[in-house]
Amino acid sequence: MARVKRGVTAHAKHKKVLKQAKGYYGRRKNTIRTAKAAVDKGKQYAYRDRKVNKRNFRALWVQRINAAVREHGLSYGRFIDGLNKAGIEIDRKVLSDMAIHEPAAFASLVAASKKGLEYLKKEGTANEFESVVA
Repeated sequence: MARVKRGVTAHAKHKKVLKQAKGYYGRRKNTIRTAKAAVDKGKQYAYRDRKVNKRNFRALWVQRINAAVREHGLSYGRFIDGLNKAGIEIDRKVLSDMAIHEPAAFASLVAASKKGLEYLKKEGTANEFESVVA
């Protein structure tokens, strides 16, 4: 049986890691041991931050919707509650975009939300923001 030399495989593996470490500072870009550690850690951060990125965008959309809704005399929570009661299902990304680019359409959604909040009149649980509804 012929002798197997493993240099080709090892070189390919090292090359792959060093390619991923391109742009790193100091020995992290050209020494295999430190490069591998840096690349592994970088992948961990990337995986974690893909989730964090979604979280941050949702928070941004909520802030934008809240600011737009308060101009119409509602709070964000009551607005979302009103939309749910009215049976309107729109995600926050679209609501945020509508609030910025299509204020007239957003105003009609606020009106529909207020209509959905009419149950507050009966219960008497309206606060300062629902004075418009009640």
